[in-house]
Amino acid sequence: MAGIATAAYPERPIRLVIGQAPGGATDIVLRAFAARWSQALSQTIVVDNRPGAGGTLGAALVSRSPADGHTLLVGTNGPIAIAPHVMRELAYDPLKDFAPVGLFSEVSFILVVHPAVQAATIDELIRLARAHPGKLNFASSGQAGTPHLCGELFKLLTGTDIVHVPYRGGAPAQTDLVAGRVQMYCAGFPGLAPYIRAGRVRALAIAATRRSKVLPGVPTAAEAGLTGFVVSAWNGILAPMHTPQALIERLYAAMTAVSRQPGYEAELEARGVEPRLIGPAQFRDYIRHESDRWGKVVKEARITSE
Repeated sequence: MAGIATAAYPERPIRLVIGQAPGGATDIVLRAFAARWSQALSQTIVVDNRPGAGGTLGAALVSRSPADGHTLLVGTNGPIAIAPHVMRELAYDPLKDFAPVGLFSEVSFILVVHPAVQAATIDELIRLARAHPGKLNFASSGQAGTPHLCGELFKLLTGTDIVHVPYRGGAPAQTDLVAGRVQMYCAGFPGLAPYIRAGRVRALAIAATRRSKVLPGVPTAAEAGLTGFVVSAWNGILAPMHTPQALIERLYAAMTAVSRQPGYEAELEARGVEPRLIGPAQFRDYIRHESDRWGKVVKEARITSE
């Protein structure tokens, strides 16, 4: 019976819930993946944008959905690895209410400063911040989001006093950075690459273990002398807990097929996104590791969602 069910699955369109608004960086990457995933599954995939509360509204919706493989979540680090540590009440448990299907992409963060800042390297920025405690500002797309935690991680690793300035989204944060109203920003490549290429912001380091193919001239943080400064925004697929293992395997097999399609990697890399495929068990371990890591940053920096 299980074999018959697996062979028929998916017998109707799959609802893929994403906790971000249409047109954003995560949404654009998802749609590039979903179009190919739909072909691999021979079934329609309907992207359902449910923005709000840092992506937790969409996650809560999927956690309550039937475990039949037809309602899935685009799991990102915000609602899955960070929210449990900053929100007082969360309608789901990322490790108990979801069955990981697989990770499919990752966007490394990059540390940039306004050109007027007298620092061409991370070491020079650290020395500048230490010489003028409380005088430098770093922007973020909002309280307790990944860009905020990126800035706080920098502060913890360097022992510097830099003031956090939260915005309502990445676009206004970038606008004020380019205008020089804030001095620092740490975010993903897609939004910052055009400004870096135009010389409107200065890239000091990529918060990753290897250099980007999009900006190969920018050193990693470790190469620049700051070990442990690794930050990324990742995208994976999660199903409601108790989804049959056979369906999880069917979905992951289709993800693997997508990763092998001609032009797929180049399509993502052109947007500054790194294709990264890991399966259900490894993805669960990755989520646990990310949750533990950011939980420590949240505790040490005393971050709340308010």
